[in-house]
Parts: sequence; structure tokens; C-alpha cells
Amino acid sequence: MPRTSKTRLGRRILVALRDPARTPRAQLRKAARIARLTGASIELFHAIGATPAPGPDPVAVHANRALKRLERQRCFSGLKVKSHMVWDYPPHEAVVRRVLETRSDFVIAASATHGLGQRLLLTNNDWELIRHCPVPLLLVKSTRDYVRPNIIAALDPFHVHAKPAALDHRLLESGAAMAGLLNGRLHAFHAYLPLVFSVIVPVDQGPLWLPREAEDAYAQAVTRAFHRLAQSARIPEGRRHLATGDVAERLAATVRRIHADIVVMGAISRSGLRRLFIGSTAERVLDLLRCDVLVIKPRGFKARVPRRRSPYTGPTLY
Repeated sequence: MPRTSKTRLGRRILVALRDPARTPRAQLRKAARIARLTGASIELFHAIGATPAPGPDPVAVHANRALKRLERQRCFSGLKVKSHMVWDYPPHEAVVRRVLETRSDFVIAASATHGLGQRLLLTNNDWELIRHCPVPLLLVKSTRDYVRPNIIAALDPFHVHAKPAALDHRLLESGAAMAGLLNGRLHAFHAYLPLVFSVIVPVDQGPLWLPREAEDAYAQAVTRAFHRLAQSARIPEGRRHLATGDVAERLAATVRRIHADIVVMGAISRSGLRRLFIGSTAERVLDLLRCDVLVIKPRGFKARVPRRRSPYTGPTLY
């Protein structure tokens, strides 16, 4: 086991549990696999979105018993595992506060199933956790175990979505660390729209026409930038996927074609309209993906979450 895997993926894993009595087994198995390979400890964490009542609380008693049962799961045999439960709200802030309190450096959460065909969809709490979690977040969407997994780093070499330039290198580093840890293969992906779609045109001007030479020059520049990034991570050409078209659809198609197990994506917390624009792209991507997603933040990212817990009376949410 290379030391770099332990260094980059951390030694304290926090497993955020939505409902300890209905926890996806894939979430536990994958946490155990990563912890076993890195030597990390595991904390099973659950937040109850209610103010504790005087005396024994039946919700808390039930959740605590479920957590203790999870600690004894066979997949955790030989690992250092503990559980922790708090009364806190909203749930994504509870997770972030616990990460900061325990200095956890890796979070594993799971998507919930909703609607027809038990489709995996992200809740509002999932999105807030994606935006605000200050450490790498592995979002488990697939029940498939990691067996020589294909891992895709979704890059943005021209930073059209305002990502910091250094974030692409962090995605490649994190993807390489996961691939080395799990004996997998790292791929690089980027999709872009033709130049004509990138030019802002007044509504009353009509359709825009660009010379073919301009489109060709733009495509060549994108291609060079993408291959330069992939080369920096020593990704062979056969594992580089450059496409023209909608990012969400082309990435989902690439995931299906190579049977990818994890997509590594960058996330930056936005506010107001800019966050809505960035989020609209990310939401389509994550909704279409049927594999796990590793979300990475830029270096120096700070969680904007109050350190004090918020009192709230309501249902169990995470």
C-alpha cells in the first residue's frame, strides 16, 4: 500500500447515515473496504433533527440501538469502528460540524431511492452537503462493489464553469489515489460545446455564424489543453475521453460505455444566481449518473457552517 493513498484519502472516515435502521449495505461495505486499505478509523454518524425531550427518547433509543448493531457488522471485523448520534439540524450542517469537531478527512454518504423504479435521486440535504462539506465526499449511488474499478476524473481545462485552475489537478490526484488504493484504472473526461454556443449574442441580432477556421482553432485548443492535463497524470490515450456535446449526457454515456464505478468531480460553493447556474449543470450530471461520485473541493475551501448546533423540533432527517 503506497503511503500516498493514506495521506490523500485520510485516516478518519465519517459515514453519514440518513437512517441507521435502513442503511444501504453498499455504503457500509465501501466504507469498510477503504478503511481496511488505508488503516483509517470509522465513525458511524447520525443526526436527529429534534430537540431532546426530558427522559428517555424513543427515537433516540431506537437510533442508538440500530447504530450499535451496525458497529457489529461483519464487514467491519478487525476495524476500529464507533458510532455517534446528536440532536442537530439541518442535517448537512450537522455532518459538517461533526467533520470539523473530529477532524475527519473523508465522508461517505448515500443517495436515497425515490419514485418509479426506485430511482436514485439527491435530496436537498445531499446538495447542501455537496456544496459545504470541506473534505472529500464519496456519494454512494451504486450497489456494485469495487473490483478493479474504472474511475473517471471529470475535467474542465478551460474552466468554463469558473472552477479554479488548480482544481483539475486535485481531481486527478484524488482519482489517482483512489485508483491506486482500489487497484483500479484512472480515466480522464471532458465535454465541450462548439464555440458558437459560447458567444453571447443580442436577442435581436439573429443566428450567429462563425468561420469554420474559428471553430477548428477552438477545438484544437480544447484538445491540446485536455491532453496536456491527462498527460500530467500519466493517463494513456486509450483512457482519455474527449467529447463534443452536453456535459451531463456525454459523461453519463461514457460511464455506461466503460462501466465506470466512480466519477471524480469538483464542487465550489456559490451564492445567489451564480450558484444556481453552476448547480443546474451539476444537478443534471449527478442525476444521470448511476455510479458513485467523489466530490472534491478546491484547496483552501472553508465551510460556511455555524459551529453551534441549531435547536429544532421536527422529524428524523439524517
